[in-house]
Amino acid sequence: MNSVLLAIVGVAMVLLGYLLYSKYLANRVYRLDPTYTTPAHELKDGVDYVPTNRYVLWGHHFTSVAGAAPIVGPAVAVIWGWLPAFLWVTFGTVFFAGMHDLGALWASARNRGRSIGMLSGSYIGARGRNLFLVVIFLLLLMVNAAFAVVISNLLVSTPTAVIPTWGAILVAVLVGQAIYRFRLNLAVVSVIGVVALYSLILIGDRVPVVLPETVLGLSDNAFWIVVLFLYAGVASMLPVWVLLQPRDYINGLQLFIGLAILYGSVLIAAPTVVAPAFNDNVPEGTPSLVPLLFVTIACGAISGFHGMVSSGTTAKQLDKETDARFVGYFGAVGEGLLALGAIIAATAGYRTLADWEAVYTAFNAGGVAAFVEGGGAIMNAGLGIPVSLSATILATMAVLFAATTMDTGVRLQRFVVQEAAEIAGIRVGTMVSTLIALAVAMGLAFGAGADGAGGMVIWPLFGTTNQILAGLTLSIVAVMLMRKGRPVLPVLVPLVFVLVMSVFALVVQMGTFYNAGNWLLLVLDVIILVAALWVIVEAAVAMGRARRSPATDDDAVTTGAGRR
Repeated sequence: MNSVLLAIVGVAMVLLGYLLYSKYLANRVYRLDPTYTTPAHELKDGVDYVPTNRYVLWGHHFTSVAGAAPIVGPAVAVIWGWLPAFLWVTFGTVFFAGMHDLGALWASARNRGRSIGMLSGSYIGARGRNLFLVVIFLLLLMVNAAFAVVISNLLVSTPTAVIPTWGAILVAVLVGQAIYRFRLNLAVVSVIGVVALYSLILIGDRVPVVLPETVLGLSDNAFWIVVLFLYAGVASMLPVWVLLQPRDYINGLQLFIGLAILYGSVLIAAPTVVAPAFNDNVPEGTPSLVPLLFVTIACGAISGFHGMVSSGTTAKQLDKETDARFVGYFGAVGEGLLALGAIIAATAGYRTLADWEAVYTAFNAGGVAAFVEGGGAIMNAGLGIPVSLSATILATMAVLFAATTMDTGVRLQRFVVQEAAEIAGIRVGTMVSTLIALAVAMGLAFGAGADGAGGMVIWPLFGTTNQILAGLTLSIVAVMLMRKGRPVLPVLVPLVFVLVMSVFALVVQMGTFYNAGNWLLLVLDVIILVAALWVIVEAAVAMGRARRSPATDDDAVTTGAGRR
C-alpha cells in the first residue's frame, strides 16, 4: 500500500464529511440559528464568557481537544494493522466525532454555557448528574496527570523541544495583546506569531536544554511535572483572552503547518506502508482488536473529553450559534487529520516490515516515539529536512498540543469542583477549586514514584472512560433532540455503538487488571463501570419520557435565552 493513496483517500473522506454531513447536521438536526443570543453575549464577563472570532475560537477548541491522545492512540492501535485504525479514524471523524463535538457545543450554548455534567441534571436527572460528575472528574484526573507525564518525558527525551515549548507562552501572550488590546489585523498577527513560533523551533534545534539529573532535589522528569502543574494552575485562572485563546489559536496554525509539512513529505517521498493491513503476528499479550481498538483510538475518532471542552470553555466564547459548525465539526476534522498523519507516520516511516516489528514488540510499544521517529524519517526523505530538526518539529507539536489540553483540563476540573460544591450547597472560589484540581492530579502523577510514573499507571483506563463519557454526552443530546421532535438517528446509532464497545472494554479490562493483581485500576474500573451503567439506565428512562411527551421546538422557553 502506497501512503499517498492512504493520505488522499483519508483527507478526502473527512473533508467531504465537513462539506456535506456537517451541513445536514447544522441545518436539519441542530438547526443552528444566527440570530440566537449565545451565552458569550448574554453572560459576557470578560473572563470566561467572551464573544470570540470563530477562527480564534476554532484554534482554542481544536488545540484544546487535540492533545497527545490523537497521536498516541493511533500510533499504538496500528499494532493490529493499518486498515482497522484507518477505517475507525475516517468513519469515526465523519459520523461520530464531528456530530458529537457539534452536538455538545450546541447543547451547552442552548443552556447558558452550562457544562455537560450539569446538563445531565436537567435532561437525565439528579442521580444521573451526580454519577456523571464522577466519570467526568476521573477522566479529567487521568488527562491532567497523564499528559503532564507525557510532556515531561518528551522534554527530557527531546531537549531541543524545550525552548519552543516555553517560548510559545510568550508568543501567545503577545498575540493576545495584539488582538484584544491593540486591535491589530488578525491575519498580520497570525503570520508574525507563526514565524516567531517556528523561529523558536529552529533555535531550540540548535540549543537543546538538558537538565541535570536532579534539580532542587527532584529528578528531571519530576521537576518538569511540577513546573507544568504550576503553569497550568496559573493559566487556568487567567481570563481566556490573555493566554488560553491566543495560545490555542497560534498552536492550531502551527499544527496545520506541521501537518502540511508531513503530508507534503508523504506526497513527495511516497513511502510504502510497511505495516500489514491486518496484523496476524501481534506480540504476546496484545489484547483483542474488538473492543480495544475503539477505546485505544478515542481522540481522532470520538472523544468524551471534547464534549467537556465544547461545553466547558468553547460554548462560553461562541459569538454566533452558526459558528458552532466550523468550530465544533471542523475542529474534529482537524483532529482526524492529525490521527491520520500519526497512522501514516507510524506505518510508513520505516524501511522494512522487520524494522517496524522491531519497534512494535508489545501493545504499548508505539505511541509518540513511533510518530516522531517515523514522521521524522518521512520528512527527511520528502523535503530533505534534517532528522534532528524533523524530530524537533514533531516533538514540539506533540508537546504544545498536550500542554494546551492540560491548560484546558485544569480549568475544566476547576469547573467540576465548583459544580460539585454547588450541588453540596458549598461555595468554592476560583483559587481554592484550582488548588484542589492541582492537588489531586499531582497526587496521581507522583502516586507511584518520585519520577512521576503514577500518571501513566491509570492510562489503560483513559480511552475507555473517555468513550463512556462520549456515549453519555450523546445521550443528553439525544434527549434534547427528542424533546424538540428533531431527527435523532444520527445521534442514536453512534450512541449505542460507543456505549456497547466501551462497556465491553471495561469488562475485558476488569479481567486483565484482576489477573495482573492491579488493584488500583481494578477498583477504578468497577467504579466507572457501575457509574456508567447507572447513568445509561437513567438516560434510557429519560429518552423514553422524551419520546412520550409532546415535542416542543421553542428554544427560548427551554433555555430562557433571547434573540438578538
